[in-house]
Amino acid sequence: MSRGWVEEAVRRIDADANRSADTHLHVFPLPDVWGIDLYLKDESVHPTGSLKHRLARSLFLYGLCNGRIVEGTTIVDASSGSTAVSEAYFARLLDLPFVAVMPATTSPEKIALIQGQGGLCHLVDDPRTIVDEAQRLAAGRNGLFLDQFTFAERAMDWRGNNNIADSIFAQMALERSPVPAWVVVGAGTGGTSATIGRYVRLARHPTRVCVVDPEDSIFYPSWTGEPWAFSGRPSRIEGIGRQRMEPSFLPDVVDRMIQVPDAASIATMRLVSERTGRSVGGSTGTNVWGALQLVAEMLHRGERGSVVTLICDGGDRYAGTYYDDGWVAGQGLDLAPFRQALEGFLEDGVFPTPP
Repeated sequence: MSRGWVEEAVRRIDADANRSADTHLHVFPLPDVWGIDLYLKDESVHPTGSLKHRLARSLFLYGLCNGRIVEGTTIVDASSGSTAVSEAYFARLLDLPFVAVMPATTSPEKIALIQGQGGLCHLVDDPRTIVDEAQRLAAGRNGLFLDQFTFAERAMDWRGNNNIADSIFAQMALERSPVPAWVVVGAGTGGTSATIGRYVRLARHPTRVCVVDPEDSIFYPSWTGEPWAFSGRPSRIEGIGRQRMEPSFLPDVVDRMIQVPDAASIATMRLVSERTGRSVGGSTGTNVWGALQLVAEMLHRGERGSVVTLICDGGDRYAGTYYDDGWVAGQGLDLAPFRQALEGFLEDGVFPTPP
């Protein structure tokens, strides 16, 4: 192995990070009289347009520094799209071949972004097979299966080093409630919830971590002790929701989980875009639906404070799906009851559960 090549690869990744500013923390408009602030950390402004930029950077550094990535290594990973976009970016930065194994239902916009970075897309009909197929392809090419679902919680430095938790608390320092009552995130690999959950314990913050999960995901029923309630269907909310318990998901650092109907995720996504002027994706809708439920509970108890969640990626990746009324109707989803619930809550503070 050429140490010189590895050192140059690490330098390129560090230089790329040095050229990038931190992501913004936006305020979502709530009635001031409530005394509760909701913040959206906008991970869509990373160079590759999503939260997964942090993960991909960490995975490549982990692979380089552990001797798993060397000059000429073909990188292969299983992904629902956004991680692969970011991994393709870093593979191109290091002049390495990259193959993304993804469900055939992945949005065309994401496929185009991966190909635009020089990556190859290998699509499979059954989303449950993407990990096995990625392992097979990596072995056949004498390459490396990057395995985000196993290594996310290991590769990301949860102690600090400008990880997402460190960034959130630094940016909150001058707010009227600088230590959030809740941080709300979704789970794809589980790496983000693992990072934040361990960080708040290390820093001795009273902040609790809530993981929101789409309706067709195994995380929520497993966390509640009812794995038989898992539908077995693939998640319609890209980037979060899984059909197996991933090694990077650490349930013991999660304080609460909320299962969010897909129609609620999409209705909330659209409302966030309208009320903030920022086009966001479906997983952001899942996040904000759960965050607003927690805000409602705080309001009911007479509590004041802050809640932080994430804008995971931009809505331009979903023009043909979540923002397409024909696609939504074809999925049998009725957004109207959830939209009415959201608008009612923002008017009167009551968060009803739609039928």
